[in-house]
Amino acid sequence: MADNKFDVIVIGAGPAGYVCAIRCAQLGLKTACIDAFKGKDGKQALGGTCLNVGCIPSKALLDSSKQFWNLTQHFDVHGITAKDPKIDVKTMVGRKDKVVKQLTGGVGMLFKTNKITPFFGTGKLLKGNQVEVSGFDGSKQTLEAANVIIASGSVPIELPFAKFDNKYIIDNAGALDLDAVPKRLGVIGAGVIGLELGSVWRRLGAEVTVIEALPDFLGMADADIAKTAAREFKKQGLDIHLGAKVSKAEIKKGAVEVTYADKDGEHTVTVDKLLVAVGRRAFTEGLLGDGTGVKVDPRGRVEVDEHCWTGVDGVWAIGDCVRGPMLAHKGEEEGVMVAELIAGRAGHVDYDVIPSVVYTEPEIAWAGKTEQQCKDEGIPYKTGSFPFAANGRALAINEGVGLVKIIAHAETDRILGVHMVGPEVSELIAEGVVAMEFKGSSEDLARIIHAHPTLSEVVHEAALAVDKRSIHKAN
Repeated sequence: MADNKFDVIVIGAGPAGYVCAIRCAQLGLKTACIDAFKGKDGKQALGGTCLNVGCIPSKALLDSSKQFWNLTQHFDVHGITAKDPKIDVKTMVGRKDKVVKQLTGGVGMLFKTNKITPFFGTGKLLKGNQVEVSGFDGSKQTLEAANVIIASGSVPIELPFAKFDNKYIIDNAGALDLDAVPKRLGVIGAGVIGLELGSVWRRLGAEVTVIEALPDFLGMADADIAKTAAREFKKQGLDIHLGAKVSKAEIKKGAVEVTYADKDGEHTVTVDKLLVAVGRRAFTEGLLGDGTGVKVDPRGRVEVDEHCWTGVDGVWAIGDCVRGPMLAHKGEEEGVMVAELIAGRAGHVDYDVIPSVVYTEPEIAWAGKTEQQCKDEGIPYKTGSFPFAANGRALAINEGVGLVKIIAHAETDRILGVHMVGPEVSELIAEGVVAMEFKGSSEDLARIIHAHPTLSEVVHEAALAVDKRSIHKAN
């Protein structure tokens, strides 16, 4: 096969793209992957937004800030005190960068191990399953393959009155690289990114004001979970304004003056940095040449079916640039599915059981239907919940905040949804996902022996509570 001909070409090396490329190579397909992402040093960096300026670096900063928060707020109950603790932001950010470099370098090694050919630059799909690669050095070359997989990812949504300069008005990448703790941080958007990055800088001492246009806090989560989380964030000092629409953001005298309106009228708040975190949009600009036959919807997403096929022979699309939640693990599984379909195997993604996680403190996680969705769809249901405050392990580690809630069908007992807020629920949610994936019932979870003392016992007790037989709380 010629050097410019492949079985598969993947456009994009984020979680969806690089996982897809690796799986294709594992299945014996000659694979190329094109990526245009550059790291802080201006050099190519595999892993996309997630590894470079998203999931991974934000978790590194969340962990660092949690350590500092515990030292200043919670360690005294353990008999641990420290005099005048300080945070070295440069060291903290440097640690984050080392984690990123290790993981992006790891993707590069996986490409070598699996004999994947990387091309660094932008990829443009042409008709006939050809791809034009525009290199960083200005060069152009055309590749061709039996199958092309678009995994171009997403970019932050920019507000017309609050353009990013990443000095005063910042996006998620800017919020990960501040060189000092801002005295006042404004956040537009109380979604996952806004809450996580707002939490980082609040723990380190910033006054954080979060402005959310929607009237409900975390409307995508179950109401009981969202209510508990909101109460804890308020205790931590996050000043959250709901039903508040921002109309203006002006840079004045080295600060940002933000104007917003809510039910009480118009207000102005002045902050040193303004993080705009109102969501992300599919990145498809300049991706499609003339005559490809690939369609894009009004939101800029590549149109695909349930198997991520575009309707054009040999052309697929996965990850953030298609319908569905913009989650790294969703994109990864779509990449595996498409690779296996191309290789003539079975491929499937269960879109009804994709876990969502917010890595705040406490953590928030859920999968499946909320109670409100069951009501709206007329599904008969029953619920069971159990608080971390009644769990021995949670109390032993001084993290007795939150609960686990399980929703099951009232007639079949099949688990419809699992919702959590509390310590380590980003890990605990996997138990609920496994149960739902195998069509399990609350009775199944209730009969499984959980080690004691563990946080997972809260899941066990919540399953028992569905049938009103929880052991460690009154039913």
